[in-house]
Amino acid sequence: MRNKIILVIVALLMFSVSAQTSKNKKPNIIYILADDLGIGDLSVYNENSKINTPHLDKLAAEGMRFTDAHTSSSVCTPTRYGILTGRYNWRTPLKQFVTWGTSPMLIKDDRLTVADLLQQNGYKTANIGKWHLGLNWSLKDHTQELEHYSGVKDKYPIEQLDYSKPLKKGALDLGFDYSYLLAASLNMPPFVYIENDKVVMEPTGISEQKRSENKYAYWIKGPISKDFVHEEVLPVFIDKTVSYIKENAKDEQPYFIYLPLPAPHNPILPIEPWKGKSKINPYADFVLMIDDLMEKIFKAVKDSGEEDNTMVIFTSDNGCAANANYGVLKAKGHNPSYIYRGNKGSYFEGGHRVPFIVKWPNKIKANSVSNTTICTTDFMTTCADIVHHNLKDNEAEDSYSIMPLLTQRKGYAREATIHHSKEGVFAIRKGDWKLIVAPNSGLNALGRPGKRDEKLPENILYNLKTDVGEHINVADKKPEKVKELKQLLIKQINEGRSTPGKAQKNDEIDFPWIQAAFALK
Repeated sequence: MRNKIILVIVALLMFSVSAQTSKNKKPNIIYILADDLGIGDLSVYNENSKINTPHLDKLAAEGMRFTDAHTSSSVCTPTRYGILTGRYNWRTPLKQFVTWGTSPMLIKDDRLTVADLLQQNGYKTANIGKWHLGLNWSLKDHTQELEHYSGVKDKYPIEQLDYSKPLKKGALDLGFDYSYLLAASLNMPPFVYIENDKVVMEPTGISEQKRSENKYAYWIKGPISKDFVHEEVLPVFIDKTVSYIKENAKDEQPYFIYLPLPAPHNPILPIEPWKGKSKINPYADFVLMIDDLMEKIFKAVKDSGEEDNTMVIFTSDNGCAANANYGVLKAKGHNPSYIYRGNKGSYFEGGHRVPFIVKWPNKIKANSVSNTTICTTDFMTTCADIVHHNLKDNEAEDSYSIMPLLTQRKGYAREATIHHSKEGVFAIRKGDWKLIVAPNSGLNALGRPGKRDEKLPENILYNLKTDVGEHINVADKKPEKVKELKQLLIKQINEGRSTPGKAQKNDEIDFPWIQAAFALK
């Protein structure tokens, strides 16, 4: 009898310690980044949606949905840079377009990432999915070594990649303990999986898909390994993520998973049972596939017993791409951009206003909505806020904590948000006002001659409160507002930051052309 009493007491003590540990444990964090998913593709955002996304809608019902969330750029790589560093991409040599599968690393060695930050504060960190931020490959011929990305033409010759050797620099050098990734977009070679900075299986063949065979599925000809099947890449990443969650369930150490999906970006490759399920087109099928696969992740979190203390974020890296075939989608009554103008690559809202959902039962009221303007660069300072980490002046220069919004209290301090198009055209948003600067200046973000559109004025000003569709340019009627926003844009560019703090230097960038293009002193 005495032994039984002792065993009961011990069990109660162990339960008490376990409960206290769980209570005091920092939250697990899962950041899911869809690729080219429009805000109107989630039915919770679009009352006229012809694509039903019940699992992501449920995530919104159980957490907070943001209606005015923006990526820092309207294309892939720049947004990813901003998420991981809390800094605008155009402060780097990446001033337009994206990196390639053979581009060198964009993030510099001395740049703190959100993975570094969380790792330093006791987190296990994992990156699973599409990387698209450059990698320093080992080469057969070492005369072509590249330290960091310095421009759109800065690439390793693909025939020089040595797949038998580890990467010179990869995700493990940026704060991740574990990494299983695809170098860039699913349409960019090399087509190999890379685990912990090592190629899983060396390529032995060449893959080529011609656009004429499937207008929804096109990729660039390039090396491919036998274990790499384009149609299976998305499910592979989901399975890896589910396994990681299960392996780390109930661990005293919290985890951070950065899961950048390769979909619904081209190649658009829905598989059974989703193929044809939407009765619209392959893109709509692919979105349904994503929604169902997200449920596997949500279930894994629930089954882990740590759902209440796990923050799940779901968003997209930019708006929907034109190769989703807008003509077919709109003919069926579905608009991926919802009520907004433009799509991927654009400075219009459809290019960078994205779905943004956060669930964290311990902190966030269910079925809550925030209409405050936020940016995906805000993730890093939000994480710093969660773990009580003091950021330095040269860290997360364009990031604000959204914790006040998540907990429905005052304190979110973002003054303005700078948008950046595929070609490098700037726009700035403050309150209800959005200024698109010199879209017809003839200059791209490098300050070099670009294509001109003589139909466009030098400045475009919209009041999004009264004209969310961006149809009425009021720049001529509001010259004082144009001047105010231009000056704020130039200030935040030149000071190397948009947050309070000591001015910082942009990376190897000189901006005198902006002053000329804006015609400001």
